[in-house]
Amino acid sequence: MKKGLVVLLLAFLWASCNQSEEYKTLAADPLLYCKTVKELNNIVMGNNFTPIVASRNYLYANVAAYEVIAAARPDKYNSLAGQLNGLQTKPPAPGKDVNYHFAAILAFCKLGEAVTFPEGSMSYYVDSLTSLMRKKGMPKKVLKATREFADKVSEIIMDWSKKDNYAQTRTMPKYAIIDSPGRWVPTPPMYLDAIEPHWNKIRPAVMDSANMFVPPPPPPFDIKNKNSKFYKEMMAVKNAVENLTDEQKHIADFWDDLGVRMNVSGHVMFVSKKFSPPGHWMNIVGIAAKQAKADFETTVYAYAKTAIAVFDAFIQCWDEKYRSNYARPETVINKYIDPNWRPYLQTPAFPEYTCGHSTISAAAAEALTDVFGDNFAYTDTSELEFGIPNRSFKSFRHAAEENNWARFYGGIHYHNSCIISTEHGRKVGTLVNQRLKMKK
Repeated sequence: MKKGLVVLLLAFLWASCNQSEEYKTLAADPLLYCKTVKELNNIVMGNNFTPIVASRNYLYANVAAYEVIAAARPDKYNSLAGQLNGLQTKPPAPGKDVNYHFAAILAFCKLGEAVTFPEGSMSYYVDSLTSLMRKKGMPKKVLKATREFADKVSEIIMDWSKKDNYAQTRTMPKYAIIDSPGRWVPTPPMYLDAIEPHWNKIRPAVMDSANMFVPPPPPPFDIKNKNSKFYKEMMAVKNAVENLTDEQKHIADFWDDLGVRMNVSGHVMFVSKKFSPPGHWMNIVGIAAKQAKADFETTVYAYAKTAIAVFDAFIQCWDEKYRSNYARPETVINKYIDPNWRPYLQTPAFPEYTCGHSTISAAAAEALTDVFGDNFAYTDTSELEFGIPNRSFKSFRHAAEENNWARFYGGIHYHNSCIISTEHGRKVGTLVNQRLKMKK
């Protein structure tokens, strides 16, 4: 009888402990962090934030989460304080009651919302997660300590973010449109003003300055000489778009990532939305982390490193865009060759040289290669939600190389620009890998 009671008591205690520990398993699930990043990705898409501004959002949100991890696991990770430009304050060690996995998620959400969004954009998601943690057995004192620690780390990253010149660039003058041969002007169908002409004034995370990696100037504008490099590049775009194969269309569509597209059919106009280039690469991080069976800490580390590389790559690229102010193929072809010609993809509202997507894709590929290794074959399922079939790649670099063809097939970039962009994006990603000592 006594033996039976002991067995029953042990079973009861095991069940009670198992129930009380359930929140820990949930909070430490790397897929929950991936889901949280995707939630932010959806909010970015829904609120029409430009790819450039979105990169800033992903940067601060992921760095906040990473700093929680580094503070909780100093045996495995180094704080980015003293490594990222302007970030000097190292978070304190978390108290014994802090669940640092959930603290990382809370810090991510707080920065993701606060950096560029109105208050409350992620509150429903956070409230839902908090309620779930409580149902899974998280004690009130653990939740309280976890929130307080997340807030401490968030405050550090928030203070850091406020000194990056973003607020100042909101009031700087608009881009001066000068309609001269070879110079960028707004393109159909929306004819929007140039996006973020002062982004080179944003503080880089790792680069010494926006002009640390200045690419060679683009080929001189020369529409009269059919043997000039510019003329050949321009005609190559025109001919490619007019003779696209189904495979080339798939490549262009897969890497489109325009964000907001204006659809015009006669007198009917409507907007369709997709995530932007940095959002696409955030998805790829999640796909790679899941395939590699990475733990929570490694997953956060991968997102943070990739977000840092993408952020600096945009600054490098935008510095050149508004230095060269290069005309888009659509502008040149319409004016000098065929007024009715249209690219396969919609031309975004900023100068052509260099290519933003090619630059940030190459940078992201270097960061991810450093985390998960080269020849990491994977299938990218990111575009399925938009009805676009998957594509498979032999490595992250393979994906970045395909991307530069995508912008050419789309008719929105000269291929020379994409090649140069890939080279310089790789330089940014390599710098991030070399300078940051994140994992011990």
